[in-house]
Amino acid sequence: MTLLELQGLTKAYPGVIANSDVSFDIHKGQIHAVLGENGAGKSTLVKAIYGLVRPDQGKMLLEGVPFAPSDPRAARAAGVAMVFQHFSLFDAMSVAENIALGMENPPKPHALEAQIRKASEDYGLPLSPDRIVGDLSAGERQRVEIIRCLLQNPKLLIMDEPTSVLTPQEVDILFGTLRLLAANGTSILYISHKLEEIRNLCQHATVLRQGKVVGTFDPREMSNREMAEMMVGKDLNAPNRVPSPRGAPLLRVAGLSAPAPHQFGTALKHISFTLHAGEVLGIGGVAGNGQDELVAALSGEMRTDADMIALEGRGIGADGPNTRRALGLCAAPEERNGHAAAPDMSLVENAFMTAHTRLSLVERGFVDWPASRAFAQAVIARFDVRTPSPETAARALSGGNLQKFVIGREISQNPRVLIVNQPTWGVDASAAAAIRQALLDLASAGSAVLVISQDLEEVLEITDRFAALNEGKLSEAVPTAGLTMEKIGLMLGGAHDLEVAHAQA
Repeated sequence: MTLLELQGLTKAYPGVIANSDVSFDIHKGQIHAVLGENGAGKSTLVKAIYGLVRPDQGKMLLEGVPFAPSDPRAARAAGVAMVFQHFSLFDAMSVAENIALGMENPPKPHALEAQIRKASEDYGLPLSPDRIVGDLSAGERQRVEIIRCLLQNPKLLIMDEPTSVLTPQEVDILFGTLRLLAANGTSILYISHKLEEIRNLCQHATVLRQGKVVGTFDPREMSNREMAEMMVGKDLNAPNRVPSPRGAPLLRVAGLSAPAPHQFGTALKHISFTLHAGEVLGIGGVAGNGQDELVAALSGEMRTDADMIALEGRGIGADGPNTRRALGLCAAPEERNGHAAAPDMSLVENAFMTAHTRLSLVERGFVDWPASRAFAQAVIARFDVRTPSPETAARALSGGNLQKFVIGREISQNPRVLIVNQPTWGVDASAAAAIRQALLDLASAGSAVLVISQDLEEVLEITDRFAALNEGKLSEAVPTAGLTMEKIGLMLGGAHDLEVAHAQA
């Protein structure tokens, strides 16, 4: 039985048609995927269903009744809930207060807190209702979004990249919950760039390309490659690493310790590793185990004792980000909108902000805007960033396109050492492959690359060694070759060294 029917939905913006005559059905109890590369129209489509945008043409029917929500409140009242890729949360409010704002008739505070704790335990998403959202990691913020929707018992649950910061164990628990919801009659519209997830979870999939439906099929009968090629309309090649010997040590971290930056942060505890030229080192961990703090310490946002971090033999722990960039260490943090990029600034201005030191974009106290613009345009061209102009504000880009710009901006500075956190978060298969290839090319050219990622398939695909971060402690790095998801899962849970060796035996 059909729950939601889309008939000829069309939505245009100045200079672009986001959706063009989109039609398909979602049945009751069905888990239906929507696939497409960045800019294919997925976000516009689900915003129309959730009442955030009005289609120019076409109509929707919910349980056979015309459905045209004027705003998200109307959509929620009709039984539609949505988990956003970009968090719609208020930093200054608690988890419980944010969840209450998303409910039409929230229970009393103590009752709501009890519901949140129970949902957290049931779904394997640890979350304290009294924590302030501004102090949460990206992964913990994602948990707030997921739990807020699940508490609404919706008829249709829209999920936009819900597993991007979850571990395999958390994904398994979430999928079990989604399958149970579907078995009980809840329909799920699922958006993800993780094609293996689509094959494992969804019974139906609709592919959008340039705003149009190009196919609907059972993803269990398609390979990942076939789905990816349908999305982009061309053949895709897996990332290729040009073999090169491991070179001299470029970055040494010895006994790196630092207190938690705030009450709910994670202290770094005696972290040590060496990163060599020509090497890609992967670090994985459950969200909130010190990833942000480690990136802050390595990039210079958080200062440490000088000798705890050395770049080509020079202690840089007490140096700031600009000094480190001048020496050849570049970094891209996880949160692209607001941390890696200033949302209201143009792409040219955002390019200038991190590249001005390394690329000498300031002369005699004046910004060299032509050179800054040329650099931004080069990043846009090389990494296929879909934007009308380099003068476009960062916030106007889709999440995946902004991610391509941020990562491309750092790679294009030819750093000696590159630190990246979640390099392919929220990008499509084609863009993810391009970013991974660019990271491998950088390493093949003699740079050292540190990839912090919760995408374990990514870790297995491009890294030479892997270490796990757990409660601010880093395991011994082990060769990636031969690692399995199960062994990585043990490491992420804190089973380091001897336990992992035993698991590998």
